[in-house]
Amino acid sequence: MARVTIKDIARISGYSKTSVSFAFNDPGRISEKARKRILAVADSLDYIPDPMARNLSLQRHSSIGLLLPEVIPQAFRNSHLSEIVRGIGAVCEKHGYSLTLIPPLRESVLEGVRSAAVDGLITIGLEPGMETVSLIKRRHLPFVTIDGRVGGGFPVVGIDNRTAAGVAMEYILRLGHTHIAVVAFVDEPQLVNRSYVKSERLAGYRDAFEGSGLSFDTTVRYLECESTMSGGELAARTLYSNGTGYSNGTGPTAVVSMSDVIALGVLRYLVEQDTPVPDRVSVIGFDDIPEAQLISPQLTTIAQPGFDKGKRAGEILMEIMADKPVDAEYRLDSTLIRRKSCAPPAG
Repeated sequence: MARVTIKDIARISGYSKTSVSFAFNDPGRISEKARKRILAVADSLDYIPDPMARNLSLQRHSSIGLLLPEVIPQAFRNSHLSEIVRGIGAVCEKHGYSLTLIPPLRESVLEGVRSAAVDGLITIGLEPGMETVSLIKRRHLPFVTIDGRVGGGFPVVGIDNRTAAGVAMEYILRLGHTHIAVVAFVDEPQLVNRSYVKSERLAGYRDAFEGSGLSFDTTVRYLECESTMSGGELAARTLYSNGTGYSNGTGPTAVVSMSDVIALGVLRYLVEQDTPVPDRVSVIGFDDIPEAQLISPQLTTIAQPGFDKGKRAGEILMEIMADKPVDAEYRLDSTLIRRKSCAPPAG
């Protein structure tokens, strides 16, 4: 059976092809009588408009894109990203837009940007001067970045990572810990650069040490891993195995993690090794993902509003697309959430 076209609808309804197009794409430009007649004919012919053709005629896609920092299977191993997506999705639903996930193609964020068929972008961790920023601007796509550096001529949504990290470390120090490990997420520069967030949190940890009169470099054991539970387990194994574990008194009495998902991996390893938490080792995370309350013991962490970050970024993008003025930075609050995974060091 041949595909029904607007030419067929025009012939049967008695209206022009232009009027048929208006009935579907801009009904305010024709009378209600004409619109009802055209839609009735289209329905009788089982006509379904081609969304690609409609988008071309309107020069828009009715979709905004989320430029993912990693390939999809890896990106969503961290629930914080899922919370961001939920927030963006709420805005898309309100404004009648679809949300397109744009992962790196062939391990390249640039390839993802080049092929994105969207009206605007929300990005994560972009900084002024990055090639990705230049490409987005050359495509004339409006965009907002989450957890990026301010000063590149695009809006940034995030928290004060330096202050928040300082609060986490100050809490651990107040409990009396001095043998501390910091576990950071490793950069994957071929995909996206997390160095800004990492450097800000690391600076916050240092601020807390300096404020307590301690030397960060000589006191803290620092290591990096993937921001996944398995990455956290590997980090914990490095810290507490091969004769360097807590059992002989040389391991850290507290682990400060730059993400909850890493902290959950550390907790899982310690529980499997029958190391009491927090009686022997305290663990603190960063994000407050839903799983932080489900593990035993529940995870002490810095809560940052993933849903609100996504929602605010989506709202700002909609304002830009409507040619409304926006600010350079939107800073949201973070909070220390005290749960059961931290306590003063033993004896």
